[in-house]
Order: sequence, then C-alpha cells, then structure tokens
Amino acid sequence: MAVMRTGDWARARQLLAAGPQRLRSAIGVAIRQEAQGLRNEIVQGLTSQAPGGEPIKPPAPLTLAARQLEGFGGTKALLVRGDLRNSITLIVEGDEAFIGVPRSARSSGGESLVDLAQLHEYGGPPVVIPITPKMRRFLFALLRQAGKEPTGGSGRGVVVVQVPARPFLRPAFEKFREGASRRFLERVAQQLGFGGPV
Repeated sequence: MAVMRTGDWARARQLLAAGPQRLRSAIGVAIRQEAQGLRNEIVQGLTSQAPGGEPIKPPAPLTLAARQLEGFGGTKALLVRGDLRNSITLIVEGDEAFIGVPRSARSSGGESLVDLAQLHEYGGPPVVIPITPKMRRFLFALLRQAGKEPTGGSGRGVVVVQVPARPFLRPAFEKFREGASRRFLERVAQQLGFGGPV
C-alpha cells in the first residue's frame, strides 16, 4: 500500500515547530472574537428591539405615559436611559468567556442591573399594591396621559402589577449559537495563518 502526502507539509512542520503556545494564543484570540460578537448581538438586539430576530414585547400604554410624565420620550422596551444595554459586559478568563450583566452592575440611580435583567428576561410574579389617595391621583394622571378615561372609586383598593417576560439574552444566545463551532475553528485557522477572514 502506498501513502500519498497532500497539502502544505512545509507549513505543517513550521506550525508544529512553533509549539503549543501559538495554538493557545490563536484559541485565545478566537474566544475573544466570538465573545465580542455575542456581546454585539445582544446590544444590537436591544437597540433594534429584536434580539436574535425575536421582537421584544413593547411597553404598555401606561408605561409610556409614566415615561412621558417623568420626562423620558422613548418608546422602546428596556431602553429608558440605556443603563441595562450599556451594562452588557464581556469578561474573558483563560479559555472561558462571560457575556451578560455582571452582579456588580448598577444603574445611574444605584439599582442592581443584574436583578433588573433577570426580571425582564423571565418576567415577574404578580405584585399586589394597596392604592393610597396619592397613588390614585397619579394613576388617574397616567390614564389621562395615555388617552384613557379614568373612572371614579372610593379611594380604596389595590392594583395588580406584573412585569412580562421580555427575553433579550436567550434569543441572542440561540441565534449566535448557530454556526459557532465552524466560526470558532475558522477564527483559529485564520490566527494560525490558514484561510481568509471570517
């Protein structure tokens, strides 16, 4: 049986002579590039209101009215000041990467952004809030701002509030996962001098 060698054996010898450090370096660069690509996918998904191609549920009319009364004119979900979007972080340690909202992230008002991200990613349970007279006046102002007719009442009662799920991380992860193995191997090959840009 005859063995026929094909390919660039001189290049293969050169790569093997360079040792494992060059491969480790190529893998590290590829991990950082992939992680940055996923971060960009999440940020662009929030900006376009369709992470991973799945539209985010728009804010309710009363939410938009509350924003207007507080001086915010935007109509996008999860983007009032941009704190949540701006907190999406990339951390690479060795051959692992974290892409998401770190536990230490805080809004400009000091609130925990990881809790906010979790609440919007999965939604929240119903919260029953007893209404005070001051809250009733604010609710009526919101209804008028939203173009709805407030109805009277005794001033007693409750409001049930529930934050709906607005996933922005999972859809981006799922979309980015498609072709990830191929992209990663192409990035490593490119760093080693094989193939063109990814």
